[in-house]
Amino acid sequence: MATTHLTAPGARWDAFLDRCGVRGPVARDALLAVTCTVVAVLLSLASVGLLPDELAVSPARRLALLLLIAAQSAALVLRRVRLAACVALVVATQVALVAVAPDLSVRSFAPFVAAATVGTLLPAARALRLAAGAGVAEAALATVAVLVRGGTALDVATHVSTSLAVWLASALVGVYVATRRAHLVLLRERAEQAERDRDTRVHAAVAVERARLARELHDVAAHHLSGMVVQAAAVERLVDRDPDAAREGARWLRDQGRATLDNLRQVVGLLRGDDAPDGTAPLPGLAALPDLVAQARDLGDDVELVVAGDVAPLAPLGDVSLYRIAQQAVTNARQHAPGARVRVRVEHAPGAVVVDVTNGPASRGVRGEHGGAGLAVMRERAALVGGTLDAGPTPDGGWRVHARVPVEADAHEDLPGGRPAAPHDGTEVTA
Repeated sequence: MATTHLTAPGARWDAFLDRCGVRGPVARDALLAVTCTVVAVLLSLASVGLLPDELAVSPARRLALLLLIAAQSAALVLRRVRLAACVALVVATQVALVAVAPDLSVRSFAPFVAAATVGTLLPAARALRLAAGAGVAEAALATVAVLVRGGTALDVATHVSTSLAVWLASALVGVYVATRRAHLVLLRERAEQAERDRDTRVHAAVAVERARLARELHDVAAHHLSGMVVQAAAVERLVDRDPDAAREGARWLRDQGRATLDNLRQVVGLLRGDDAPDGTAPLPGLAALPDLVAQARDLGDDVELVVAGDVAPLAPLGDVSLYRIAQQAVTNARQHAPGARVRVRVEHAPGAVVVDVTNGPASRGVRGEHGGAGLAVMRERAALVGGTLDAGPTPDGGWRVHARVPVEADAHEDLPGGRPAAPHDGTEVTA
């Protein structure tokens, strides 16, 4: 959202004065006072020169008027530093102008500017009270001056009405300008806040997508590539002893590599949010656990799958997350406890689905054992769907991963890929 058009009135003029070296309220008001004095004096000279003979002003009175006009304009220097003093000086000089020429309505720009300043600098109610008080005081003193100088009732009415109109109307203009200025400032602040909120949402969305991408890539790569590393080691040992078995292992590596690429394309398609044009299958859920167990067994792992309870509909994100947790747990067991028996248990309990993966201690040495990001990713996946994950060693020296994801009672969503949840009679099924 562009905010350049939400500039307070006078901002460009202030910038111009800054470039000219006129900075600070007193310096700028002094420039305003000089400008008002010059313009008012020129207009007064022109107006006096056009008066008819019966209203002709003597040179002495003309000089007095010009001096009072200059003094009244000079009072504007105080308008932003001593507003009350500025108003008092403007009223006093205006009364003096009336006393010098009661039959004329001589007025400079100073009363208009002073009244407008009252409206812009003070709260609306207080500004109107001050402007009304100044107008009434000026009207009362002008009435006295006219009567003392022998003016007529028409002169009194003219000066009274002019005084009240100038101060109240100019103060209202100032209140309007101040209100509009505050409104523009508020709009600018809201626009800037909206931009900050938008940037925050964009950054948060990018962070979420990056974390999502990291989880998917880690799960896909860790599972498939760990199996390929195991099989490649077996092929290396069989090249000389059993060439046929080595060729079979190489073919498996080729097929597994293709499967890995397909899974990576699925991840990219999911993150892009569009349908895969090549017909690749959707991301797997708990229904794909038998295939996961079969692949692990093909790699020589001793894996058992147990499903218990009545299968309840599970939201797609929770279904994918539980599958990925089980997949990562099996992968970790292969890497850190090779040869150990692995048991994957899926329990559909009331209000939740529980995945429990346990493995015994390693039955053979572990090469290059080191920690990874698998456990952190599993915890993040469980938290993402409102679940919990506990992981730790077992008394027999093995390892256990326990994930629990809540299930809404009124959930009716199909599992990923459009596969509805298969009915289950509540007994345990072992694969």
